[in-house]
Amino acid sequence: MQAIGFNGVDFIEFEKEIDSPSAHDLLVEIRAISINPIDAKVKQTVAKDSPLKILGYDAAGVVISVGGQTSLFKVGDEVFYAGDMTREGSNATHQLVDERLVGRKPSSLSYGQAAALPLTSVTAWESLFDRLKITKTDHDKTLLLIGAAGGVGSMAIQFAKQVVGINVIATASRTESSDWCKQMGADVVIDHHDLVGQFKDSNLDAPDFILCMGNPDEYFETMAELIAPQGSICLLANAGKDYNINLLKAKSITLVWEMMFTRSMFTTKDVIKQHELLNEVASLVDCGKVVTTVTRQLSPINLENIVEAHRIIEKREMIGKLVITH
Repeated sequence: MQAIGFNGVDFIEFEKEIDSPSAHDLLVEIRAISINPIDAKVKQTVAKDSPLKILGYDAAGVVISVGGQTSLFKVGDEVFYAGDMTREGSNATHQLVDERLVGRKPSSLSYGQAAALPLTSVTAWESLFDRLKITKTDHDKTLLLIGAAGGVGSMAIQFAKQVVGINVIATASRTESSDWCKQMGADVVIDHHDLVGQFKDSNLDAPDFILCMGNPDEYFETMAELIAPQGSICLLANAGKDYNINLLKAKSITLVWEMMFTRSMFTTKDVIKQHELLNEVASLVDCGKVVTTVTRQLSPINLENIVEAHRIIEKREMIGKLVITH
């Protein structure tokens, strides 16, 4: 197979033998991938002159072989997934992936449109429903999404509105970002800056839930001030400094983190939940309740476009998702 690896300095295209699937693995022929900010972050951890590391998480493709313990898919099935960061990634023509992390590709989408969804869908879904524990009975409450115009925020807005119907307040700093959040379904969009003042001036309800997709160092004290008593805050990014956690005590606030690779890294007992939620996302897409978030597409999947995709992502100005297709 052809693969594109990173050695800590450069991306390099190389040939690699295709491994046969065993146990719960599927061998997938990749038709499209998506590049995410985490791809760039992982790239930065690769030491100079390291053995070539195949990056990439989001993928959509066709199952061409299955392991002996598989039961969820068969050869010929169209699938999409975000994979496992402890294994070789999707920047290749073929990939082995545990079927319990894989969903059926939405039939109404192209491979490129589908490849935009898995990582951000899993992250948003787990953040809202597993970490913040939002349920359909919370439809009369308020959710604040900080940094909502990116891939995760785009899906979080849609899930919050289409699955629960909760009131969604999103933050965005540019006109085009604000317009995108409204297009995804946000009820109110405000600027990232001076959130406390904007909530007061606009007479907005204190959020019962906050999902922070920005740098938590910039927002921790603000979130502690804004959150409603007995509310919950979910963080995605690493903390760069120590927080005064006591700020959360008086309101009895729950603070949680979301890491979408937890289930795959530790092969948790509920690892199949990612298969189930991706199938649910596919159903929401196929019935028209959720839309893909592709805003930019490159083709084909090759060295030049992988490098270009990383250049674009690292500018940190993306709205929605970038995909590369064959």
